[in-house]
Order: sequence, then structure tokens, then C-alpha cells
Amino acid sequence: MPGPRAITRRCFVKDCLVFSAGAGLASCRSTPSTKPGQTQPKTDPTPLLYVGTYAGNDDESIFLYRMDPVTGELKSVDAFKAGANPSFLALHPTGRYLYAVNESGVSAGQPGGAVSAFSIDPQSGKLTLLNRQPSRGSGPCHLNLDRTGNFVLAANYGSGSLAVFPVAADGSLRPASQVVQHTGHGPNAGRQEGPHAHSIAPAPDNRFVLSCDLGIDKVLVYGFDSGSGGLQTNSEAVFPPGSGPRHFDFHPAGKYVYVISELNATMTALSYAPESGALALLQTLSTLPDGYTGSKAGAEVYVHPSGKFVYASNRGHESIVIFAIDEATGRLTLVGLESNQGGTPRNFVIDPTGAFLLVANQDGNTIIVFRIDSQTGRLGYLQSVNVPKPVCLKFRVKEAQP
Repeated sequence: MPGPRAITRRCFVKDCLVFSAGAGLASCRSTPSTKPGQTQPKTDPTPLLYVGTYAGNDDESIFLYRMDPVTGELKSVDAFKAGANPSFLALHPTGRYLYAVNESGVSAGQPGGAVSAFSIDPQSGKLTLLNRQPSRGSGPCHLNLDRTGNFVLAANYGSGSLAVFPVAADGSLRPASQVVQHTGHGPNAGRQEGPHAHSIAPAPDNRFVLSCDLGIDKVLVYGFDSGSGGLQTNSEAVFPPGSGPRHFDFHPAGKYVYVISELNATMTALSYAPESGALALLQTLSTLPDGYTGSKAGAEVYVHPSGKFVYASNRGHESIVIFAIDEATGRLTLVGLESNQGGTPRNFVIDPTGAFLLVANQDGNTIIVFRIDSQTGRLGYLQSVNVPKPVCLKFRVKEAQP
């Protein structure tokens, strides 16, 4: 079983920004609804940022920061012992609970991965462990909640499987109600000897669930029963052999999906049919500059809440690539690349205002804060914060008392 780096992903709910949550999905970015005659709830102007990491079982492994929404400055708030390698996080739509994969491989011949549930103190943001369930596979690397918040969906990289966990009334997790095993392999003997489910998230209307499998070069689409949490095989998008699709994000309009492929470092734009869940290829572009011959490994993808830009992280080249989106066609045009300030960029997130982009540099032990130019999509460096082995960043905007 590979170590943490080899196991490697929107925030799904992709990079849940609980403003509600903002994984780059249309429904995640909407403001809380109100009934006629009611006013919108007030929100804390300084959103909370949870940071998942690679860490030992007895170490502090989830870190909490507060961000100034005007300057983008991060300030440390707290740290929690959340078990080994809580590498990827997801927030409940209510903002009351946080879920984490505990990314581990095989122990004594048995899958060793787990999924943990935490309650969130509404004022301080402090985490309290509710319970932990076996992930029913090895190397769980990604998770999300369905739009109702009644089910946690997890992707097991090592075993190439998906698992569905019902959420109890108190936010804790019940045992997995379904496990779906992917099958097949790709041409890359070192990375595609078998299936490797790398991400999972619901479509905006919650009728379908999508999953990237790096090992079999497919994005698989499942019908989703929001009552039972059941996944049913529906359709798939087949990628070029050896590409290794890793993570994806929906456009806010819900008509397009953008996929970052790890092994060939490309961005693929696909159209999405909400009625059938069908995906159709529109375009594939390199995420690297012309002539680059160094190591390459695409990691994360995130569509800006405005729908004007999509970003992706390049490990090896150590950069964030920026594409402009033609909202009429979904097609992309390269804007440029910005250095992530070194250290293996993994997951990144855009803050609830859309003004800042924050990158987790796993091997640089830093979070880098950039300001986003709303006209061009370009990034301007603001701040570097030291965090051990950061992997995943999730915002929560706490509702304040009226």
C-alpha cells in the first residue's frame, strides 16, 4: 500500500463552504433561504477554516483558523486530535457537524480506513468526536454529504470502492449501508494496477452522484435515492488511457463539470445533462506550460462562485493554473499560471466572498493565501501560514445570533 502521498482528493461537499457550504456546486453557494416576511440570518463576518492534515494518531491533526474577510489574514484558533491522517474533510449543510476520512491502508490483511464524525460548537468552532465507522475499504481519501445532509459518501482509494453512511439525528454516523466496488485497471502499471476511487460528490439536484476513479480512467455516474441513500449504476465518461481522473467540480449553472486528471495533468470540460446524468466531452487542455518536461501530478479543481474561472493545482510544477470559462459553451481559455510558493499544492479553496484563494502545500507545511482579481482571475500573494502537512481546507461561516 503506498504511503500517504501516493494515496493522495472540493471541498467535496466539495470544499464545503458552509455559508452554506461551497464546494463549487451551485446549491452549496446559495445563501440560506427565508420565508416571506423573514430576514436573512446574520453571519459572523470572520469565517472559520478547518484544515485536514497527515498526522499521527496521537498528534493534533485538524487545525482551526479564523479569516478576516477584508484582508484575507488567517489567525490560529485551535487544534484537535482527530485520529490519524484526517486528510479530507466535509461539512454538514447545517454547519453543525464535520466529517473526516482517516486515511490509512491495510493492517493485518484488513482494510484499516475509517470515517469520523464531529460536532461543532456553534460559537467557538471547537470539535468533539461523536463516533468513527470503518470506511469499508483501504485508503479512504475523499468524502462528501448528499444535499439533504442525511448521508455521507466516501471514496476508498486503495480498494477502489465507494461507501454510503447514514447520518443519525445527532450527526453521528451509522455503519455503511452500501459499498460499491469498482473493477478494472489502466495502462500505468505503477498507479493503475486496479481501481482507485479518488473523489465522490452529488450533483446539484441530488439525483445523481459522480465519482472519479484514477485507476480505471473513468468518471462514473450513479443514480442516487435520497430516501435510502442507495447508489445505482447509471452511466460513465471514459477518459484517455493513463489520464487518471482525480477530482471534479460543477459549474454554478449546473450544466458543466470540470475534471482534473492527475497522471497526465489535464483539465477536461464536460457538459452535464441533469435529466439523465449523462456527461459529454467538450474539451481537454494541459494544466502545464508548453515545453514543460518535469514531474507532473494534477491535484485539485475549483470553479469560482462567479462561474467565470476554474482553477487547478499542479504538483511537480508547483503552480495554480487559471482558466476562463465561456459560460455559453463551458469551454476554457488559459489565463495563466501562478506559483503556489512551493511545497506540493494539494487541495485549495475559495473563501465565501470569492475574494481569496487558499492553497494547502502538503510538503511545504504551509497554507498560502492569495487575493483573486475579480476581472482577470489572476492571483496575488498575501500570506503564508505554517501548518504541518496540510491536505484539505474547508470554510464554515458561523451563523450569529440575530
